[in-house]
Amino acid sequence: MSPSPSDTANGSQVLQPAAYSFEERSRLLQLAHRAIEARLAGRDVNVTSPTPHLDQKRGAFTTLQLDGELRGCVGYVFPVYSLYRTVAETAVAAALHDIRFSPVTAEEAPRLKIEISVLSPLRPILPEEIEVGRHGLLITCGMRRGLLLPQVPLEHGWDRVAFLEQTCAKSGSSPDAWRHGATLEAFTAEVFGED
Repeated sequence: MSPSPSDTANGSQVLQPAAYSFEERSRLLQLAHRAIEARLAGRDVNVTSPTPHLDQKRGAFTTLQLDGELRGCVGYVFPVYSLYRTVAETAVAAALHDIRFSPVTAEEAPRLKIEISVLSPLRPILPEEIEVGRHGLLITCGMRRGLLLPQVPLEHGWDRVAFLEQTCAKSGSSPDAWRHGATLEAFTAEVFGED
């Protein structure tokens, strides 16, 4: 497998082995586009995995950008379906059901840039163990949950504390809930996309 870049806390790049080949990544990105275009045309897309590797159950998020701006991001934290099906479903959900945005139009669809984040299993983590740029976070406060992908704090220049506070805020809890009994879980992600 080819190496893939992974950002570290100081913004430098470290090469880590990629779990998904260039061909697999290309297939998943093309699938995301096809799924969105099919749904906009009132059709379904075939989600039968073309390989046993892409048939493995994995959590994943699909992020859409349009003209350099976020246009939608939806994912499954837990490995419920095959990665192939998960990418198709999250791409459609990001395009049409992300409540922060109006649905993507047929005119916009060909201009979308797609990024896929394939998640590792969740594991409990202590605040001091969190590595900005390596870990994504899921914070649970009672019935509230907030999740941020590993690349988010790098995009905003957050340190570890800001990352924790922003993930708490995303859950709808107070920013310091991580200090007061919230459950912290971490994951890593293999992130790839267009451009």
